[in-house]
Amino acid sequence: MYLLTIDVGNTHIKMNLVSEEDKEIPGFRLTTKTPRTSDEFGLCIREFLEANNLSKENIEDVIISSVVPKIMYSLTSSIVKYLQKEPIIIGPGIRTGISIRTDNPKEVGADRIVDCAAAFYTYHRSCIIVDFGTATTFDYVSDDGVFQYTVIAPGLETGATALTSQTAKLPEIEIRKPESILVKNTIAGMQAGVVYGYIGLVEYIIARMKKELKDEGALVVATGGLGRVIADETKLIDIYEPDLAGKGMAIIYRRNKEKTQTEQTN
Repeated sequence: MYLLTIDVGNTHIKMNLVSEEDKEIPGFRLTTKTPRTSDEFGLCIREFLEANNLSKENIEDVIISSVVPKIMYSLTSSIVKYLQKEPIIIGPGIRTGISIRTDNPKEVGADRIVDCAAAFYTYHRSCIIVDFGTATTFDYVSDDGVFQYTVIAPGLETGATALTSQTAKLPEIEIRKPESILVKNTIAGMQAGVVYGYIGLVEYIIARMKKELKDEGALVVATGGLGRVIADETKLIDIYEPDLAGKGMAIIYRRNKEKTQTEQTN
């Protein structure tokens, strides 16, 4: 049996399957901004299952982390209609195992909570989780599972888009690092500025957080689609986890399942 995890971000929707033995079937991405009906979502899910020689009977449960409320009605309706499952949605009342002590806990997105749960319960130590998405977030979880501090910066792709959209003559570019910061043409110059500049931003924020937290040993875990670009270029990122959110949802699902089973037994 498999758990279907669905991570709804501002740019992409990522679906994964996790088995009871923690084996993961690589998922697929959909663009978030494309409007879809419940039937369209349902067909995408069914095709995903069929591509892996699975059917709805192989799905034990569905859990969703979402920061895009407007698509949730169609998405949840598709799961009920095509999988006959009532999805678990990360939010109030869900036991995450992470204590949130920010000024306004309600404003912390589900995506950041599942990332924190994944990092903390996988490595069992204080962590700085860097999620490279539409925005890049730096979230700190202490060694006793408290999420209290965060830094939010424009995402790597967001910064590159702003550079081209706000200038008359600069073209769109592929985000990749030139071999040297010393380049001789406009496109490579933009790539050097965006990528090398972003490496500097990431390294400074991590170093500054560790210093002010007085926690130089905090494990730095990176995730997100463009995270690999930066993680490969700095020694300050310890681990790159491409599907941290999926792991976090699986961990949260099991914690809630165990709680329910315990309550039923008692």
